[in-house]
Amino acid sequence: MNAAPDLVALNVQVLGTLIFCVVFVFLWLQSGILYFGYWGLAWGLQVLALFCLRVYFLSSLPFWLGPYALFEFAFALALLAAARAGPRTAHTLKSTLRVLLGFPLFLAIIYLLGLQSNFEGFQAVHGLVLGSIYLYTFFAIRGSLGVGGRLFKFTLLGLALAFLHNAVVFFYIYNRGGQPQWPRYLRYNSYYDFALLMLLAFSAMAMLIQSQRDRIEALVSEVDSVRRDSLKNLDLDRLTGLLNQSALERSMESGEPFTGVVAVCDMDNFKSINDQYGHLVGDEILRNIGHLLRSSVRQEDEAFRWGGDEFVILFRNQNLPVVRSRMLEVRRRLSNFRVRGIGAVPLSFSWGAAEAAGEPLRQLLDAADHDMYSYKRRRSAREAQT
Repeated sequence: MNAAPDLVALNVQVLGTLIFCVVFVFLWLQSGILYFGYWGLAWGLQVLALFCLRVYFLSSLPFWLGPYALFEFAFALALLAAARAGPRTAHTLKSTLRVLLGFPLFLAIIYLLGLQSNFEGFQAVHGLVLGSIYLYTFFAIRGSLGVGGRLFKFTLLGLALAFLHNAVVFFYIYNRGGQPQWPRYLRYNSYYDFALLMLLAFSAMAMLIQSQRDRIEALVSEVDSVRRDSLKNLDLDRLTGLLNQSALERSMESGEPFTGVVAVCDMDNFKSINDQYGHLVGDEILRNIGHLLRSSVRQEDEAFRWGGDEFVILFRNQNLPVVRSRMLEVRRRLSNFRVRGIGAVPLSFSWGAAEAAGEPLRQLLDAADHDMYSYKRRRSAREAQT
């Protein structure tokens, strides 16, 4: 029997395994995912195992079968650790090894029994163990992993079936006895094994790309959320919690037509309240007015603090009678206003409104402002008469 073809097949396996080791170590260093680190460790151990097997082929010394079996045993453990870790779980090295505690002894006994029989028996046991581990890894990967993840799982299933097939073939060769037939089988086995592993490495890189893409999308979403919150905070008046004058100016400058009612409010004699009770009490009153206005409008409406004690409310797609009823309710609630430590502080305000169907917002705001001051003048005239 010519051993050269067997060495060629083995050289292909060594080269391919070394490539897989480099690929998975690269994926681990780039992603920090422990799963890829275990795969890199596994293929590094497999390189050492195949090197010992190659020396055995060249020297025919049974001594090299011992290190070969040891490295194959460690290779199986590394694959099992990878299966336990999973591509998207947060298991650490310690937690993974804790799960594997006790299994190495069981696996070592199996490998020693296979080694004590002969090379065919060992290969049968090894194929059965690896096929089972690949099958377990296939079922252990759950969730949506994208195209790369599905390809990775498909390759794992192919490897599981290939190694279980190897186990059956080697058991058959072992039971036949006579001259060993495994070198002839090893020739073609190495090539399709190499093809499956190349597909495994390719799909692992696709998984990394998908993982990086998901991470980038998550970061972009987080940045957008922070940006929206920042813009929202910039548009808020810190004292009242209402939208501020800058937000109102931006709405007016947009030039978009407005449909609904614009109401402008102005507190009556608020300066005298500040002079009598102090600015801290004045701030508390403004803060409570802001809360009152927010609770008095719908979600699609907007309330602004226009100036010191002036407010603007945009009632979208609303009519004037409904808005008038709401503003009267706000006035009624303010008439019963109480301040902590002081008691009742009746408040009143003047307001005006303008209804439109598609006019510019700035024009409506001017109309509502004029309506409010007209109300103030009429009320002052009535008070002067009495």
